[in-house]
Amino acid sequence: MPEGLPPVEAAIEGELRLLAPEVRNSPELLGALLHPDFSEIGASGRRWDRDAIIAALTEQEEPGNSTITTSGMRGVQLADDLVHLTFDTDDNGRTAHRSSLWRLTRTGWLLWFHQGTLFEAPAG
Repeated sequence: MPEGLPPVEAAIEGELRLLAPEVRNSPELLGALLHPDFSEIGASGRRWDRDAIIAALTEQEEPGNSTITTSGMRGVQLADDLVHLTFDTDDNGRTAHRSSLWRLTRTGWLLWFHQGTLFEAPAG
């Protein structure tokens, strides 16, 4: 991530990169954005650690190339080294509310925790 971005902007940039197919299909690019202590509670309810999520996203027989769209992304800086993002995603009709915590490390902002909750988008 570019140096000098304000913290919330840096976290948003990182989050959007994580949703890009070329990042999700690359263990190196994906790993570069995840904190060593990363954990996730997925929309399915499953708990993931860093190694498991990298393997799940990059070892798919048919890597995802679909575009995941986001809406309502908002962020707040909770501390000098911590940013909280909330947003919604739509992945071919599978909608989820998302919450992410980004931590500042010596190498930049890294995703430390993520949680997703499925929801049905209103018709119309």
